[in-house]
Amino acid sequence: MTDPAILAGLFLAAFAAATILPMQSEAALVALLLTGDYPAWLLVVTASAGNVLGSVANWLIGRVAGRFGHRKWFPAKQETLIRARRWYARYGRWSLLLSWLPIVGDPLTVVAGMARESLATFLLLVSIAKAGRYLALAAATPATL
Repeated sequence: MTDPAILAGLFLAAFAAATILPMQSEAALVALLLTGDYPAWLLVVTASAGNVLGSVANWLIGRVAGRFGHRKWFPAKQETLIRARRWYARYGRWSLLLSWLPIVGDPLTVVAGMARESLATFLLLVSIAKAGRYLALAAATPATL
């Protein structure tokens, strides 16, 4: 039997890990996989959903940053925002397939929002990247397949 609180905890850890908060969700996923108490597919889907929705929060922050980036109170300098937009224009939406990477992946999702990437394209590419990472972790975890 699955405990909804455990799944909610995994979802929240994955959501927070996708934001700029210094969190890791991979350890939680692997620990739960190793218990054998939960179906691997359910854990992967839960972690993926949380992580993708956390990235959507970043995308929304990026959309807002584009609107308020010129204000004095805004935490990032206008030059930084312009540089980020140029970077995204150069490498494009396909760079979202790297959104699973530590350190650069989360800011990349913010930049995609600033660059006004469509939500549908964003969701497709980020879902592939995030779910792919969790699937690879599940496949590499002993006794989960």
